Amino acid sequence: MSRRSTLLLAALTLTLAGGLAVPAAGSSIPSIDPQVETPALFDDEAGGNANGDDPAVWVDPSDSDDSVVVATAKEGGLYVYDLDGRQLQHIPAPTAPGPDDEAGRFNNVDVTYGFGGRDLAVVSDRGRDQLRVYAISDGHLTDVTDPGAPFVFNSTQEEVNDAETAYGLTAWKDSTGTYALVSRRHKTSIGLVKLLSKPGGKVGYQLVRTLDLPASFTLPNGQSWTPCMEPDELAQVEGMVVDQQRDVLYAAQEDVGIWRMRADLTGTPVLMDKVREFGVPGTYDPETEECTPGADPGFGGTHLTADAEGLTIYYRGDGKGYLLASSQGDNTFAVYRRESGNAYLGQFRIGEDDGIDSVEHSDGSTVLNVPLGDFEDGLFVAHDGANGPEVPDRENTDFKYADWGDIAAELDLAVDTDGWDPRD
Repeated sequence: MSRRSTLLLAALTLTLAGGLAVPAAGSSIPSIDPQVETPALFDDEAGGNANGDDPAVWVDPSDSDDSVVVATAKEGGLYVYDLDGRQLQHIPAPTAPGPDDEAGRFNNVDVTYGFGGRDLAVVSDRGRDQLRVYAISDGHLTDVTDPGAPFVFNSTQEEVNDAETAYGLTAWKDSTGTYALVSRRHKTSIGLVKLLSKPGGKVGYQLVRTLDLPASFTLPNGQSWTPCMEPDELAQVEGMVVDQQRDVLYAAQEDVGIWRMRADLTGTPVLMDKVREFGVPGTYDPETEECTPGADPGFGGTHLTADAEGLTIYYRGDGKGYLLASSQGDNTFAVYRRESGNAYLGQFRIGEDDGIDSVEHSDGSTVLNVPLGDFEDGLFVAHDGANGPEVPDRENTDFKYADWGDIAAELDLAVDTDGWDPRD
């Protein structure tokens, strides 16, 4: 969540005239007990400037107990954890190419299987405006990025240093190849990027096409609304996931809502659900760097509190399943049907239990239906943007694991461990 979004949310919560409020922590939303947490990451020099953001799960083909969680930590690079939350590997982000240039900053990660006979972790490097690609074998990651990998959205290093770079990411494949869908920081753009085999076992990529989502909207009262942002910024996308069996992309535009569109970025996007703050006017104050909200006109949604963030899909057989979305502003996760229409099914939060604190300000999350270690009904992993216990003057993040069976029981959802194999 951006500082501007945090301040706007706080102001909205306190604004009585607007009639908009974040659901209280003591509401009927069920709380799921976390089972595992990873070690704390600290975003300071002593902690390697590690700031957790987005997880993905790699399923070991021989023994699912040896599967691993791969997670981004921005300037801290990549961390690899086992199913007990223990750190197995750390991969630093690339250094800056020059003294005045941006260093690597890993934002989002996804796993794809069977690219040239190898499993890959694909990462958006927001600092360098590139994709980094890692081959996964026996739970260990090896960098196979093409040394000549181009910028995703920019043409020169000077443009990259302006930080309008690769941001959110999800991987996707069909009969024509393996792709990454990449959003652009501070813009509404999404790019379709095709992975390419390169000499020496390296993996490169090329940008196929881009799509720009709307930056402003016409409200039912005929007025035009643009989300309040800092100057020269637009309402960006970060969380994304592709329904691999339907070739459908879901993209979370943080201050707007969730879009549904073709994964190849053709056709017309549909706004599937809106954040509660949709349509609320805001005035940016350059002195305080805050947005002051006006009265809520009542055109927002009822399930998501900005920012709309991490998206992930729990697959079931026969084309069924669930789309999960991080409602970052109220520390919950919304659940929708995967099937046509994406009907809303409920909400949950990851609470605290047995010395593990709750999940707050979650960016990325991922879910798998297959049994993994002690998670016999499937695994849900969420980034925790405010890990406890707090350490004075140190930003503290980590990742929490929960059992899908616990989530399913609370929301009357299905458990289907045989309905889908991510390697198929």
